[in-house]
Amino acid sequence: MQNGRNDIGREVARRRTFAIISHPDAGKTTLTEKLLLFGGALREAGAVRARRAQRHATSDWLEIEKQRGISVSSSAMHFVYGDFRVNILDTPGHRDFSEDTYRTLVAADSAVMLIDAAKGVEAQTRKLFEVCRLRGIPIFTFVNKMDRHGRDPLDLMGEIEDVLGIDAVALNWPVGTGNEFRGVYDRLGRCLQLFSGGNHGGSLVDEEDVPGAHDGEAVRAALGAARADELADALALLEGAGAGYDPARVRAGEQTPLFFGSALTNFGVKPFLERFLELAPPPGPRPSSRGPIDPATEPFSGFVFKIQANMDPDHRDRVAFVRICSGRFVRGATARHVRTGKTVRLANSTLLMGQGREEVSEAYPGDVVGLFDPGLFRIGDTLSESGGFAYEGFPVFAPEHFMRVELGLVERRKALAKGLEQLAQEGAVQLFTDGGNGSGTPIVGAVGPLQFDVLKHRMATEYKVDLRLTPMPHSVARWPRGAFDPEIVRHSQLVKLVHDREGRPVLLSESASYLERIAERHPGLALADTAIEHAT
Repeated sequence: MQNGRNDIGREVARRRTFAIISHPDAGKTTLTEKLLLFGGALREAGAVRARRAQRHATSDWLEIEKQRGISVSSSAMHFVYGDFRVNILDTPGHRDFSEDTYRTLVAADSAVMLIDAAKGVEAQTRKLFEVCRLRGIPIFTFVNKMDRHGRDPLDLMGEIEDVLGIDAVALNWPVGTGNEFRGVYDRLGRCLQLFSGGNHGGSLVDEEDVPGAHDGEAVRAALGAARADELADALALLEGAGAGYDPARVRAGEQTPLFFGSALTNFGVKPFLERFLELAPPPGPRPSSRGPIDPATEPFSGFVFKIQANMDPDHRDRVAFVRICSGRFVRGATARHVRTGKTVRLANSTLLMGQGREEVSEAYPGDVVGLFDPGLFRIGDTLSESGGFAYEGFPVFAPEHFMRVELGLVERRKALAKGLEQLAQEGAVQLFTDGGNGSGTPIVGAVGPLQFDVLKHRMATEYKVDLRLTPMPHSVARWPRGAFDPEIVRHSQLVKLVHDREGRPVLLSESASYLERIAERHPGLALADTAIEHAT
């Protein structure tokens, strides 16, 4: 048993599971593809472009992603780099899909925050950063698009600190910007890394390492006196600016290591990858109803953070994405499905690579395994060999947009009901009914309106249903807690009572102030803007 635990401990130590977060168009999916390229998982990286692209990004496999050149669904990818097993959780950058991003971040052990060198910290970056801070996830920052003329690196550092409230410590520094971007100086390794041969395709770049101090003769000879003096001045400012790299502060979310590069040309991607894998944390204990669950000493356990229907259009299957949290996952073994108390066999298990899959016989903490879902799994479900505990549930955020499904215009009612239910189980939209016990007119809610476009597209292509939606005026949803009597809103013209998929009452309104007045008039009533999905 001790040898088995040692083996699991070694596997845990070599794993790095992280998500990449950014504002749309900062280059997140391009960086993901280039990391896969350097990791040997791809022969050629696929840039994220619309229909003109001959091939598409591995992480963007839904048809609507290929058509629009955007990421609208999370995906999981993996590769081996040196001694490390790397798991990348790619997330949608668009704010309309922030719920999917939040769930994916719960499955990550760290995050890479991508910053556009010209635009700095943008709105969605701030929002996702706060999610990482809420989850206590260490953040590493990659300033992208250094091959284009952007803002001064020192200004970008200052903005990260001022806007996000976290200390930024540059672990490398760019040599030139725009067309003059030639490389980076690695401050920890005391080495100049020069790049050449980059292009907008998928090929690797030529690299030249020049060891030595930034003001040493070797670096001066490689850069020339003028460029070497610029580098020396910038690094002198950094040295005098404050504290250096502190791993404890990074783990505490108080400091973010900063790197510079260009995902499009591959400049700086490999040095970033190698330093990140060295510094990023391996899987650690996870909070549960029984307390922290140690990844190396506890038997197998994991949780479902995503469900995706129709990944294989030919088979119309459903796949549950399971983050392994402890022990060894063995295909064919059994585990307790905590929510239902059922014993399930862990068969039909696969490792995921975007849309691609390969059978897996075993997996370890940090890995993401796809399980065939016959309709049993829900987001937030815990699987455990020993049973007796559940991992924390996922919050369901209040939608801000609502549409009524026009049933009279739909011919294929069974396909409609199946499609809405399956896509709601995925978290693509939230499903409500204008009546209790699951009966009544379906209403779909979304954080952002682009979710409705994805819903209609997927209903048409995957379920052959032409979905007709009518906008509703409501923009606020709250879940009643405590003493709630439906009669208090039955005749209200300003508040509408609906029920979510769990049968819980939800109040919809055009203004939060209407709901606040109701709460004020009924002291025993509380209105929450989140609900917990499948908490046990």
